[in-house]
Amino acid sequence: MNVDLESLAEATSGAIGSLLSTTILYPLDTCKTKYQAEARSHGHQKYKNLSDVLWEAISTRRVLSLYQGLGTKNLQSFISQFVYFYGYSYFKRLYLKKSGNKSIGTGANLAIAAVAGACTAIATQPLDTASSRMQTSAFGKSKGLLSTLTEGSWSDAFDGLSISLLLTSNPAIQYTVFDQLKHRALKNKLNTDDQKVSPASLSAFMAFLLGAISKSVATILTYPAIRCKVIIQAAESDEATSKPKVKSQKTVPGVLYGIWKREGILGFFKGLHAQILKTVLSSALLLMIKEKISATTWVLILALKRYLVVPRGKIKNV
Repeated sequence: MNVDLESLAEATSGAIGSLLSTTILYPLDTCKTKYQAEARSHGHQKYKNLSDVLWEAISTRRVLSLYQGLGTKNLQSFISQFVYFYGYSYFKRLYLKKSGNKSIGTGANLAIAAVAGACTAIATQPLDTASSRMQTSAFGKSKGLLSTLTEGSWSDAFDGLSISLLLTSNPAIQYTVFDQLKHRALKNKLNTDDQKVSPASLSAFMAFLLGAISKSVATILTYPAIRCKVIIQAAESDEATSKPKVKSQKTVPGVLYGIWKREGILGFFKGLHAQILKTVLSSALLLMIKEKISATTWVLILALKRYLVVPRGKIKNV
């Protein structure tokens, strides 16, 4: 079986980068998710600022609860980034091979990124839903992965899938912008012999900067859908009112109407600053780590390939 080694290297380095960035920024992610999930009720809201969530955890001595759902989030992030980077890298190279072009256009890049994102969303949606429920549960009351997934019907595990598919435009925009900026940054580099051995990579600072810019653009353009998804996937009990959520809050039209009625047009952008802070840092860290370990990952995979194809006779003589 032929394995696209460069796609495998991209997927592995991307997944590792996602794992590390998710772990480092998880407390911020929990605060951001709980803040986004809360809907204003009768003019009142529990969290007026992002810092209110952090203060609640500190004042109730539940600081460690900021990490509730970390294992599930890491599993979801690792799988989703591996699937995404492998699919994105593989389809991009397949397109160049079939089309005969030397570079990929913006339109084709967006389409390839969207296809890779759709495959990723479908494969990891139950884990995404479970992690959101764990994060939005009351501090100290989060359930385990299996208990969370088995709550309600199996279809409930796919809450927010339609928006997740819509949000494939987010990484599509992000990585298209990043690739275009990266291509321009590396355009003037000389093709040395060393660069032919492994793919060219950006410096840590440049990867961080381009990652931050590309994710900011994608986040601003897709944020209303992001908040709708968080509300749909949130834990069943509304912590602000202690009342069960109505069925309409599980549908996109219901969430949109609820936000508009309770919070007005600005409600669609509640928590935007927190989302940008978290996602920009996360994406920038992910891409920075990925760029720095991609060359090492490439070398390790090549070494593993050589080891696996060594004739048995040579192995015996060693």
